[in-house]
Amino acid sequence: MADVNVLDVLLHDKPIGTLIRVDDDRILFAFKDAYVADKDRPALGLAFKDQLGELITAFRPTRTRLMPFFSNLLPEGHMRAYLAERAGVKPVREFFLLWVLGMDLPGAITVRPADGEAWPPNERGTAEDGDYDDCRSNALRFSLAGVQLKFSAIDEISSGLTIPAKGIGGSWIVKLPSREFAGVPENEFSMMTLARLIGMDVPMMRLVNVDAIRNLPDGIGTLKGQALAIERFDRLPDGGAVHMEDFAQIFDIYPEEKYENASARSIGRVIGAEGSEADVAEFIRRLTFNVLIGNADMHLKNWSLIYPDRRHAALAPAYDFVSTIAYITDDKSALNFSRTRRFTEYSEDELSHLAAKARLPERLVLDTARETVALFHQHWHAEKANLPFAAEVVQAVEAHVKTIPIA
Repeated sequence: MADVNVLDVLLHDKPIGTLIRVDDDRILFAFKDAYVADKDRPALGLAFKDQLGELITAFRPTRTRLMPFFSNLLPEGHMRAYLAERAGVKPVREFFLLWVLGMDLPGAITVRPADGEAWPPNERGTAEDGDYDDCRSNALRFSLAGVQLKFSAIDEISSGLTIPAKGIGGSWIVKLPSREFAGVPENEFSMMTLARLIGMDVPMMRLVNVDAIRNLPDGIGTLKGQALAIERFDRLPDGGAVHMEDFAQIFDIYPEEKYENASARSIGRVIGAEGSEADVAEFIRRLTFNVLIGNADMHLKNWSLIYPDRRHAALAPAYDFVSTIAYITDDKSALNFSRTRRFTEYSEDELSHLAAKARLPERLVLDTARETVALFHQHWHAEKANLPFAAEVVQAVEAHVKTIPIA
């Protein structure tokens, strides 16, 4: 008899499809008939729409890996290896990793075994019989996509931030200090604060001492200093979820391709087609701001769309704004703007080219960029002495800004 495993994919707590793994490690995804027939169905993602806006329902099977949309829900790199070890799962076998982490994913997607299917014995890895729930809970505490060590947390009035015992239900994301670079949480807090002052849509956030966070997993206590806590914009006060997707999902590419096969221009084209003029202006503000601070790591997974009404996309709030040039000298952005990725070529002419190719209103693009530059200078000089980033960050940014034509 064939070895078959089935996972239900839920959107806003309603089953919409299934992921099926057969014994040669082929993985197939199919929508449920009720979802296909529903004319008012909630959107899963732009990659599931054809050129006429109709739902795509036929997908090629993958082997070992999930299709890119689902693969992008999982952690990457060292973070993935760490979580897989804790869960007793081989990191390359994404079906099983999604099985373990599926109850606390970005957006409004959850994944669970169909009909309460038991965990396959050959995938218990290092876990003993009966220990799977413990392994799964340990992994879920760090289940959010990305490469940085971070986890969901609950903000309890009486005791501050607490990691849920089962790793599910947190409405905050806590990013731990880097073991490699000093002051990353302070850097991100400062840059996000500046972005908010300039007028960008930034979630609530605060710095917290690592030793003040309750219920941290074993071994994390060796980290010292400040962590950054950010309120999750994909969670509602009543515990519900707002759906979102990043641009690697939108462009249907795997996480390791997040620096390739796309540009700010292609992101802008999607935002212009799917969002509002306010979204376009916000996109240009963020693009310009991250050039000014020297963020060389604004890749596809650092841009997202959100679905507030479950059907129509809008630009999601900002996240992951860090001055990377304070740690690693770099004169290029992660993605091309339009024709170039060099910071020293970020000019009004480059933005005019981006606007033309992305079909965005040129006047809106240029006026927004000019306004962003003016507000950046104003708030930078007013706040740089009050924000908690290191003096080396200030020096790096001030030297960098002098090289940017639009500044």
